[in-house]
Amino acid sequence: MEKIIQVAKTSAAQHIQSIMAAAGVPVVEGYHGEDQSDQCLKEHARRIGYPVMIKAVRGGGGKGMRIVRSEQEFQEQLESARREAKKSFNDDAMLIEKFVDTPRHVEVQVFGDHHGNAVYLFERDCSVQRRHQKIIEEAPAPGIKSEVRKKLGEAAVRAAKAVNYVGAGTVEFIMDSKHNFCFMEMNTRLQVEHPVTEMITGTDLVEWQLRIAAGEKIPLSQEEITLQGHAFEARIYAEDPSNNFMPVAGPLVHLSTPRADPSTRIETGVRQGDEVSVHYDPMIAKLVVWAADRQAALTKLRYSLRQYNIVGLPTNIDFLLNLSGHPEFEAGNVHTDFIPQHHKQLLLSRKAAAKESLCQAALGLILKEKAMTDTFTLQAHDQFSPFSSSSGRRLNISYTRNMTLKDGKNNVAIAVTYNHDGSYSMQIEDKTFQVLGNLYSEGDCTYLKCSVNGVASKAKLIILENTIYLFSKEGSIEIDIPVPKYLSSVSSQETQGGPLAPMTGTIEKVFVKAGDKVKAGDSLMVMIAMKMEHTIKSPKDGTVKKVFYREGAQANRHTPLVEFEEEESDKRESE
Repeated sequence: MEKIIQVAKTSAAQHIQSIMAAAGVPVVEGYHGEDQSDQCLKEHARRIGYPVMIKAVRGGGGKGMRIVRSEQEFQEQLESARREAKKSFNDDAMLIEKFVDTPRHVEVQVFGDHHGNAVYLFERDCSVQRRHQKIIEEAPAPGIKSEVRKKLGEAAVRAAKAVNYVGAGTVEFIMDSKHNFCFMEMNTRLQVEHPVTEMITGTDLVEWQLRIAAGEKIPLSQEEITLQGHAFEARIYAEDPSNNFMPVAGPLVHLSTPRADPSTRIETGVRQGDEVSVHYDPMIAKLVVWAADRQAALTKLRYSLRQYNIVGLPTNIDFLLNLSGHPEFEAGNVHTDFIPQHHKQLLLSRKAAAKESLCQAALGLILKEKAMTDTFTLQAHDQFSPFSSSSGRRLNISYTRNMTLKDGKNNVAIAVTYNHDGSYSMQIEDKTFQVLGNLYSEGDCTYLKCSVNGVASKAKLIILENTIYLFSKEGSIEIDIPVPKYLSSVSSQETQGGPLAPMTGTIEKVFVKAGDKVKAGDSLMVMIAMKMEHTIKSPKDGTVKKVFYREGAQANRHTPLVEFEEEESDKRESE
């Protein structure tokens, strides 16, 4: 019982700040009191001064956390944070802290035992975040001098000893541009990102937990814990970065990963064919790499991300590649506003595929057709069947086939001439390419080895339904095979300009009813999906005609949520 009380005490943020200050640990100004009335919290926010951070007392993973920049938005953000915290932790108690713009989020791994010992295993930088959730972490933190590292570690140990901490814990700090730091919170568990600490210290922290729980002393003294090399962890999520990182659910139709080795770890709970459910966090895997220095580790991270290939739902893999290749990230200039600050460079608009890539896609499709024909020939035992040949052979002439592929929204016409030597001449607009290649298998994957105008390349080839996917060390491309109109289903459109459900989820709160007049940006309803709360905003000014869902109802992805009255301007546009 004493241990339970001790852990509860450490987790309760309303007590921890005073304990930390007494232990000589720098703290952030804030309110962590027992009075949880809306008015009390608002008064303390005014006293601290905006912007402030509203945080769930028992929070984690960015849930129940909101930044409030003015008093006008305080109440709405407080209610939203409370609802999300109640859903995630069954506790809607909140604390208020001063929000520091563009800080770094640096945390220290600590361990304590039953014999009064405590040690630190260096720091991790978790600054790069979206929705207040970490997506890429590294150890050690870039650009931190050894004396600052020592001060961080010693402050974390003082924090642990102040509460007689036993087991694995993480002491989190906010750090400014001059490397001044303040205590933020203590997580009384191993963090998602603990593998980067294991990689740089050569330890097994889960084993340490078990040994300490069994009453043993911490396996190593502080002097015996050494830092070697650099490690990164990238969190791979089922989400759409171009749609405000909206989580998505769906099947993992194809899943292939880099090979695991002593310097590459893949921690996951899914495999090809599994479904990413709306009922859980959308994280698919953690990719962890180690190398002798930061630049080498970053190169290894990008190499491994290119080998992590998923088909069936959107992921953040391409975003992670853009992020890890950004010059400011390479330089180690990281902070919590990194993604908003570099949003345009990280979320590049889709560029037209290179003509060479279109040739690769066309070749892959032709060779797949040929492989299917060869299989048919073996099964039919009729070598003279007209369906037993796809070589394009013609007497006295070369056969030219007109293909159409779709690059984004644009149809691309490709004239493919079947040459007698087994190669192909492909014409796109006014340019002709000489193309040849073959397919081969490696494990469960099919690869396309080809040459376009003498330039050799190798790519993983996946053709599913009406889409061709090519994954290579240069990146990935996705080319569609157009479907005739008579075969394509009618796509769902927004109802009178009303919003569609961004994902499958539960309607938590409805703010409007039929007849209400709303302005663009007004909150219409709140959805809960994948343990996150999402506010649905009005896309335009208008009058609500119909609300399709009640509170507590389940809405499927892309279904209309609200219908607006048809305005005179809408009628004129339709005419």
